[in-house]
Amino acid sequence: MRSFFLIIVLCLIALCGCSKPPAPQAAAGGRPSVPVSVAVATEETAPVEIHAIGTVEPSSIVQVKAQISGELLTVHFVEGANVNKGDLLFKIDPRPYEEALRQAEAALQKDNAQLRQAEANLTRDQAQLKNAQAESGRYTQLEKEGVISRSQSDQFRTNADALAGSVHADEASIESARASSQSDRSAIDRAKLELSFCEIRSPISGRVGNLLVHAGNLVQANGQNPLVVIHQIAPIFVSFGVPEDQLSAIRSRSATRKLPVQASMQNEPGKVARGVLSVIDNTVDPNTGTIKLKATFENQDRILWPGQFVNVALTLDSRLNAVVVPSEAVQAAQKGQFIYVVKADQTVEPRVVTIGAAVGRKVIVEKGVAAGETVVTDGQLRLFPGARIQAAPASKVDSQAL
Repeated sequence: MRSFFLIIVLCLIALCGCSKPPAPQAAAGGRPSVPVSVAVATEETAPVEIHAIGTVEPSSIVQVKAQISGELLTVHFVEGANVNKGDLLFKIDPRPYEEALRQAEAALQKDNAQLRQAEANLTRDQAQLKNAQAESGRYTQLEKEGVISRSQSDQFRTNADALAGSVHADEASIESARASSQSDRSAIDRAKLELSFCEIRSPISGRVGNLLVHAGNLVQANGQNPLVVIHQIAPIFVSFGVPEDQLSAIRSRSATRKLPVQASMQNEPGKVARGVLSVIDNTVDPNTGTIKLKATFENQDRILWPGQFVNVALTLDSRLNAVVVPSEAVQAAQKGQFIYVVKADQTVEPRVVTIGAAVGRKVIVEKGVAAGETVVTDGQLRLFPGARIQAAPASKVDSQAL
């Protein structure tokens, strides 16, 4: 008897082990419903955008070089730091240029002294000339009256002529001294200018790169290699190319207003910088059929960095009452792009659609889907015309598809 009951228990265990899990809800004809994710096509005001890949460029690049030769004494910045216009960057040994300034100032003092001496000589010779001319006049009259001989009159006349020559020489000496003084003043200004070049200051506000010449080295005036390179990154530029068939629309709209431009990081789409279109190149590249554009960004938060590749969206206009769907709803087939649309009986039908511009993670549907209709956004691989669907969260759809 115990053996009989044992056989019955084993049979029941075997039957339980062979039982199947309950199948998904079956549709008419015995086919199960397909779990999918859905979304509703909406009517929105969508921006008309042109998308491209852009390159970030500094608005200004300065190669800092020395304007004088000498020993580089000190460096006053940290590599990779931000600097402001006028900040001290380098200091060159000023002693040779201070000595040159002192020599120029001493030469000016010497020439000024010579100028004063020449002016004193002129005053003396002018007084003597005046007296000699008066005596020459008196003796000439006495000669006419026969009181004195002609030789005596000629002697006083010759003396007056000699003093006149001395006056002219004094005047020339004064002009020469004045010219020397002016040359000395120019030398002083030049020496002061060269002395000021011993301190190299930042010509722009920006970010310095690697230090290329260290303190203690001798630098040459206008040397081939810069001491450091500064990039101005606020504001900053983003250059990108668009097809030439868009040029007419871009020109017509930019003529009346500043066109907004957005730049997002390729690895961090959530970080977006906003700027405006600032430059349209003056020629179309015949090799690529594109026109180069440049946008300006304030970049105060330093999101953009020189050399980066970014996703650029140039907004031309806004389109009212546009039908948009999530971009993942659009599928590709031999006949073109299509979307699975959910009908009232929870079955789907594929519709060939005409897709317009992208709007973020959505696309504009020009033709094929109306606002308010439900479309499938995930799970399309298991669908076919007339398939019955069951809406489910995307994570559940992915796990069941596996």
